[in-house]
Amino acid sequence: MRDSDAAFYITKVDCVRPVRSSKERADLTGRTSAAIRIARMCGIIGYIGSRPGIPIVVGGLRRLEYRGYDSSGVAVLAGGRIQVARAVGKLANLDPHLAGLDANWAGETSVAMGHTRWATHGGVTEPNAHPHVGRTGRIALVHNGIVENFLALRAELAGDGVIFTSETDTEVIVHMLERYVNEGMDLERATHATLARLHGSQAIVVMRADEPDRLVCARIGNAGGVCIGLGEGESFVASDAQGILEHTRDIIFLESAEVAVVRAGGVRARRIGGAEVTHKPHHFSWDPVAAEKGEYRHFMLKEIHEQARAITDTIRGRVDLETGVVSLEDLPIKPGSVPDRITSIGCGTSAYSALIGKFLIEGIARIPVDVDYGSEYRYRQPLVGPNSAVLGITQSGETADTLAAMDEARKRGSRVWSIVNAIGSQAQRVSDGHIAMRAGPEIGVCSTKAFTTSIVDQYLLACALAMARPDVDDSRNHARVLARELARLPNLVGRALDANPIYDELARRFHHREHFLYLGRGINYPVALEGALKLKEMSYIHAEGYPAGEMKHGPIALIDEDMPVVCICVRDGVRQDGLANRAG
Repeated sequence: MRDSDAAFYITKVDCVRPVRSSKERADLTGRTSAAIRIARMCGIIGYIGSRPGIPIVVGGLRRLEYRGYDSSGVAVLAGGRIQVARAVGKLANLDPHLAGLDANWAGETSVAMGHTRWATHGGVTEPNAHPHVGRTGRIALVHNGIVENFLALRAELAGDGVIFTSETDTEVIVHMLERYVNEGMDLERATHATLARLHGSQAIVVMRADEPDRLVCARIGNAGGVCIGLGEGESFVASDAQGILEHTRDIIFLESAEVAVVRAGGVRARRIGGAEVTHKPHHFSWDPVAAEKGEYRHFMLKEIHEQARAITDTIRGRVDLETGVVSLEDLPIKPGSVPDRITSIGCGTSAYSALIGKFLIEGIARIPVDVDYGSEYRYRQPLVGPNSAVLGITQSGETADTLAAMDEARKRGSRVWSIVNAIGSQAQRVSDGHIAMRAGPEIGVCSTKAFTTSIVDQYLLACALAMARPDVDDSRNHARVLARELARLPNLVGRALDANPIYDELARRFHHREHFLYLGRGINYPVALEGALKLKEMSYIHAEGYPAGEMKHGPIALIDEDMPVVCICVRDGVRQDGLANRAG
């Protein structure tokens, strides 16, 4: 195969499948309405204007409430000082701490912000809840994301005499901001300087007592969104548009690497360390479907771009990013309880995710893994028993074939585990233990973020299994190193998603082709299968996935100058073997 238009190297082509029937459209609308009631993890709301800010902020947090968050808090700038209230548990637990905060508000401008947290660094405690405040009490911050280099920054700040009051990575941001402010910078310039020091994807909102006429917010990468609502003499900030649509229909969405100064009378945005940028506000009618789609043209595109945030949520609270210890709250793995063999079950995308998980679990935990289609498993006599585990992977938790396979495994004496996205689903209820994907609702027909989060869940499972094997010290130590590396993943995913023009150009170049071939080696062979499935599902273009080494054993006979070949060829140990498919 020669270098030509028929051979290229990509990871996805963005396509949209039309809704085929009125029934499907009605079904989609129903699912969307349900999704509106399920907001995202780690919500942010901010307000600046002439109304009391606390009721607006708390009301917005309630609209962003998600069953998985563990704590909440608000900060209000009143009477020349910042007041903070925080509580562990549901928002109702915060209410008693709010008494008197707004009563102290005086003046023409009210500034407030709030946060619902799901723990990443540090346990579920009030000191770890947001907002975080600097040593002087003059700067407060809320944050979504993971600061990959927080250990180095924390050591640097501790060397300067900073005493940390929480276990979070977020606290290093507020102390870094305070350092730059103390050097004479205003809050906007301090934010630019601080963000230049951080590694990873972030979304932040900051207030400063000495600059009571503004909030400063910023976004890096795709781990957390930032949208700014424009009102009459007031402005709003949120992590999701539905948190502020009660108050405004005109919303600006920050792009990656942008910082905005938000005042009651308007917004000014700049690239980090660079020039000013202009955003045209999106105007929303009160349409729940449009509100949920936000700035995106359709749900699949939105959910593709939510992958970085979904991965962040999947990691939250499960990995100690200092020690690398993995804790799966609903699937505890203890020494002596590690299965001798695992059989992973799935259908469609979940089956391909399971194939990737096979490489992860066998490579990290050194436990053999079989992968079977849920639709086929129960039609033979599977060899399982009390020392084995069957892992069902299902986004909905209601896939009939997967549930039937899990039931068959239980009848034969095996432990049954599951990886599910829908909490309370059948698959979760019948399992001995489960791992939640934490992808959030998927409205698009094709699974995107549930695919990636289920892979991360299997990565976490592999690390947990390795750590529970006292007989394999090298594997246990290696697993801790690998678990810590997960901190980098959301930012890497965000950077890949930021390359949209490349994908658009490839789609324009190849959309008229009738057949595609996807090739991959090793762990990327299942990625090739998933890529071919996505193209078939969304565009009705015939596509097949093959192991790259198998191309010469038959599929090569079908290749001509009109067939594009998609090679999944990353920088790993089999890259050169993959590139060898280009020749001949």
